[in-house]
Amino acid sequence: MIKQEIHNNSYINREISWLQFNARVLQEASDDRVPLIERLRFLGIFSNNLDEFFKVRYATVKRIVDAGKGGKSELGGIKSDELLEIITQIVIKQQTESLEVLDGIHKMLEAEDIYVIDENQIDSSQHDFLKKYFIRKVSPALVTIILNDLVVLPNLKDSAAYLTVKMVMHDDKKQFALIEIPKTINRFVELPKQGNKSYIIMIDDLLRHCLGYIFNIFDYKSISAHMIKITRDAELDFESDLSKSFIEKISDSVKHRQISDPVRFVYDKTIEADTLEFLLTKMGIDNTDSIIPGGRYHNRRDYMSFPSLGRTDLLYDKIEPLPIKGLSLETSIFKAIDGKDYLLHAPYQTFSYIVKFLREAALDPQVKTLKITIYRLAQISHIASSLINAAINGKSVTVSIELQARFDEQANIAYAHQMEEEGVNLVFGVKGLKVHSKMCVIEREEGKKLKRYGFISTGNFNESTAKIYTDYTLFTADQRILKDVSKIFNFFETNYKIFRYKHLITSPHYTKKAIFKLIDKEIDNVKNGKEGLIRLKMNSISSYNMVDKLYEASNAGVKIQMIVRGICCLIPGIKGMSENIEVISIVDKFLEHTRIYIFGNDGDPKVYISSADWMTRNIENRVEVSCPIYDEDIKQEIMENFNICWSDNVKARILNAAQQNEYKVNDEEPVRSQFATYNYYLKKLQD
Repeated sequence: MIKQEIHNNSYINREISWLQFNARVLQEASDDRVPLIERLRFLGIFSNNLDEFFKVRYATVKRIVDAGKGGKSELGGIKSDELLEIITQIVIKQQTESLEVLDGIHKMLEAEDIYVIDENQIDSSQHDFLKKYFIRKVSPALVTIILNDLVVLPNLKDSAAYLTVKMVMHDDKKQFALIEIPKTINRFVELPKQGNKSYIIMIDDLLRHCLGYIFNIFDYKSISAHMIKITRDAELDFESDLSKSFIEKISDSVKHRQISDPVRFVYDKTIEADTLEFLLTKMGIDNTDSIIPGGRYHNRRDYMSFPSLGRTDLLYDKIEPLPIKGLSLETSIFKAIDGKDYLLHAPYQTFSYIVKFLREAALDPQVKTLKITIYRLAQISHIASSLINAAINGKSVTVSIELQARFDEQANIAYAHQMEEEGVNLVFGVKGLKVHSKMCVIEREEGKKLKRYGFISTGNFNESTAKIYTDYTLFTADQRILKDVSKIFNFFETNYKIFRYKHLITSPHYTKKAIFKLIDKEIDNVKNGKEGLIRLKMNSISSYNMVDKLYEASNAGVKIQMIVRGICCLIPGIKGMSENIEVISIVDKFLEHTRIYIFGNDGDPKVYISSADWMTRNIENRVEVSCPIYDEDIKQEIMENFNICWSDNVKARILNAAQQNEYKVNDEEPVRSQFATYNYYLKKLQD
């Protein structure tokens, strides 16, 4: 791909930058420093990411094309129809690479006595086992659709995988059918061990092996099966029906996803031409959809659940989340944070402190109110049960729950119903804005006054993701900060008022202005002969306004260091535009999710943790919170964490105009920042 296709003179296209992030995930699957089964799981993450990309980003660009618009200004200088073609070509290349990676991993698994076999490699003892397994577990769960020219093809489920079956009858007529791969059964079937050898077969190949049982009523002379998958537009379209509640509208819109327009069709490249033509015609798929030839297996996201087989030597060592020095889970958390602020850094430190805070609030007779924002909850959530517990104990509990958290809408709707039934006051955010901020405040009666305690986080209050996402949570009794938090909850309920905040930086009203002011201060420092320094860590930056402001700072001589995990539309290191900007990206065992803003401020750094990336949606279309760090010890801790990440020369990639994801390599001692960060906290406890 030529350079001009990737970016215009100032910005890298957002969609292409995202695909380059997913290429970094694919690098993990091919990295021999990553344990073998974990590499398969990264392959699953790569595939899952790609599914979501097509549901959301590709679908958005396709909508621009379908509306007859060019979209050049919004898409970083590339016309929307050209961008669809570029995306398809990149994805085909990445899919080809991912298949090569998968083949290589399979060979290495065999060296470890782990064999992933297909239907042609089944021996007689395995045949008996699989026949029983099919009859007992698989056959009752199968949905098999018989197709012909007269029958309208039923809507195929979004991201479900299907085996397309072609039977050639003795009179040479053809009969087509579809078998939906059951999601209720583990995709990987573990067969009985033979000595030290472990064997696995995928459900897909088990079905191929059992085609004779499935279609035994048909008199065919040949039968073949190839996999297909479609991905549908996942944008939520809301009805204007005033009689429906917001929950009902969200619920209906989520259901509509299953029949929304297809945006990607992936097929086994060995499929017969007549079968492919029959399917494309039946499904009404045209050339504006992404038609991608693939391998024998689709839905490789299931590799995220590849069985461990008891082989801990082929997995990452599990880390034991550490306690926070000075903060006990066995005594009152309110009493502790009344004395000073504490910082939780998950997954290095235990998420249990958040649950402990809410449990204590639920039981403490002096706690009168509890308010919290919810974006994504775990499937089994101790957070939700603690909030219900508080309501049952007579507390006034207010939960701002975001029903539009993408792909978690149904789970949040279910929890919303459950909490509402138990007396929790639900607030469904603000019309036109997603509530993405992560915060909680309680009011506790102390003497004749109410005192506030709370926490503000960069991540979701989710026990499951807390094991694999890096996030900060600040526990505080600083009344200045918590007064602002209370104002935000007031805004949720009276959003016709625009509140002013003295300490928090909030979207959508103030983030851009406040960040620009902080950047301008660094520019002024340089003009006055002082050092100008900005250090940022975030998931993504795609707002052209924010990018342009950083270019301005760079041109003024401000040194800018950025750690960006995902999308980066900024082009660093270009003379006369961004020569003072360096950007790295870290992809490793944990998903980097902390957002940190550090401004040098002439030797007296200003440090913020935030829920906001620098994307237009976060700046203008969401409720976000950036929280200043006033505690000097915590401020120092966050800056030391940034230093560790910046010094990574094992898993850091250099982001630049070339978009090649080259690893950052130097002659210094190897630093793998996630492992070094855990050791940093271990040492703090020992000291």
